[in-house]
Amino acid sequence: MKRRHFLRNTLLTGTSLTLGGFPINVLASESRLSKLAELSDNDRVLVILQLHGGNDGLNSVIPVDDYDQYYSRRANIAIPKKGTNRALIELDSTLPSAAQVGLHPDMGDMKKLYDYGRLGIVQGVSYTNNNGSHFRGRDIWFMGGGPNDYFSSGWIGRYLQQAYKPLTYPDDFPNNEMKDPLAIELGSDVSLIFHQQGNIPASISLGGNPDSFADLVDSLEGFVDEGVDPRGKPPVALNDSPYGKEMNWILGLEDKTEDYADRLREVWDASSASEVTYPETYPFNAPQNAKRNPLSGQLQLIARLLDGGGAGQGVKTKVFLLRIGGFDTHAEQVESYDPTMGVHATQMYHIATAMKAFQDDLKARGLEERVLTMTTSEFGRRIASNGSYGTDHGTGGPMFLFGPYVKSGVLGNVPDLSKSNVDMQYDFKQIYYAILKDWFEVDESVIQNDILFRNYSNGPDDSGGSYDPLELFDTNYVTSVNNFIEDKFYMNPCYPNPARDHVTFSYRVNAFTSVRLVLTDLQGRVCSTIVDEIKQPGEHQVTFPVNNLPPGQYIYSLNAGPIRVSNKLTIIK
Repeated sequence: MKRRHFLRNTLLTGTSLTLGGFPINVLASESRLSKLAELSDNDRVLVILQLHGGNDGLNSVIPVDDYDQYYSRRANIAIPKKGTNRALIELDSTLPSAAQVGLHPDMGDMKKLYDYGRLGIVQGVSYTNNNGSHFRGRDIWFMGGGPNDYFSSGWIGRYLQQAYKPLTYPDDFPNNEMKDPLAIELGSDVSLIFHQQGNIPASISLGGNPDSFADLVDSLEGFVDEGVDPRGKPPVALNDSPYGKEMNWILGLEDKTEDYADRLREVWDASSASEVTYPETYPFNAPQNAKRNPLSGQLQLIARLLDGGGAGQGVKTKVFLLRIGGFDTHAEQVESYDPTMGVHATQMYHIATAMKAFQDDLKARGLEERVLTMTTSEFGRRIASNGSYGTDHGTGGPMFLFGPYVKSGVLGNVPDLSKSNVDMQYDFKQIYYAILKDWFEVDESVIQNDILFRNYSNGPDDSGGSYDPLELFDTNYVTSVNNFIEDKFYMNPCYPNPARDHVTFSYRVNAFTSVRLVLTDLQGRVCSTIVDEIKQPGEHQVTFPVNNLPPGQYIYSLNAGPIRVSNKLTIIK
């Protein structure tokens, strides 16, 4: 690539590098930023997963108690409730009736994340007067505004301006305290979400692989014009001219791009490949172009950059954006012969399996507590299906939040299925507000005055009422997660204890799961395997004879899903 083309692309497209075969845009703030992330007590990271095209939330998060009406409105694409091994997966029987939902049968790994306290679902997320437009809708979500707003900046860009001020890019970045890009977008775009007030990101586009992309930056050819420095610098005599100043500024951006390229390659090379197996392809019948999992490589890249070899050596980048496309399912969303198969099924599988692997990877690297992932989609789909085995543009839909600090559960109720569209229960900016306030710990006055320009916590809403504060996170997540799990999976004390002739064990599981209940002596030798099979969600009880066992102390242990429980049993004669 000629250096003149390199510089031209710097101005026009955004800094795109390649790691692990994926192009990434490196977004460096050009306005005033707040305290350095590396010096901040808050080292938390936000990963934004964009579901590009408008996800059909009703075939992702499926009504259970109102299933008959769900089926009547979309019979040709409805996921079966029972009677097949590809029926919906009931999420949580302990939820209130109005919130009872199931997941698409290919979202089994999302169910596991939920049961382990790593998934929250927010129902009916949208914005007032949703216009159902891909482009305008995407802009509204990215800018963090309303349907009548036309901000030239994005909510993350404004957050970064406030989070790092008074430093200024390009003059102050990168530096010894903050060597890393402030945000990274995987792909070839530079989205509005990262634009800052009064500025846009500087960016270029390059291709390569993890070990060579920085070399490509270094090996760009200079101008060959006579009288011009081979590096592309203008003659010294022009330094004080408008041309010279602009060219020196552009060349400064190039230098910074090279610094970022070297830094990212250094981090990449220092970190190890994942020990977790990420999914590569959809295992069932599907259109060939939908079978490859597009998220696995992107999420592996993020985990590896955050790791950097451990001991805090990874990037301090605050926000990552990645996307999965193909959600504009006007036709052939499902296969005509099986509504659980088709393009939408592959997307649900790709998201569920890749996110489960990502969470496992982060946990293995000791990074799980730092990372929050959320999904966005420009709109949902209509409640009724169309005649082409698809769905048309709608309004509201579910949002998924992943991570150990997320309050697992379902916020909001099943939508009113008698209507044509899914009603808004929560404005998406309420979720943004909660993330800024409770995850990134931004002062509320800054959120209201400089980032979202409104109080989406408890201020007035557009209907004449007021917003309710959303509690999406729990700072004491260890206790919170344990309590969440223990409400869904548990074992009661056995009785009678001491036991002479028989003993009764009772337990509860919240998912179809493998259950193993064994009785051992105090030396750990297995005396009897009482239960060893797959159990359905709900309460279970088993009575076991013990009159053939010698008197003494024993241990009974239950292994079921996320729980491992052991207690003592005394047998007497």
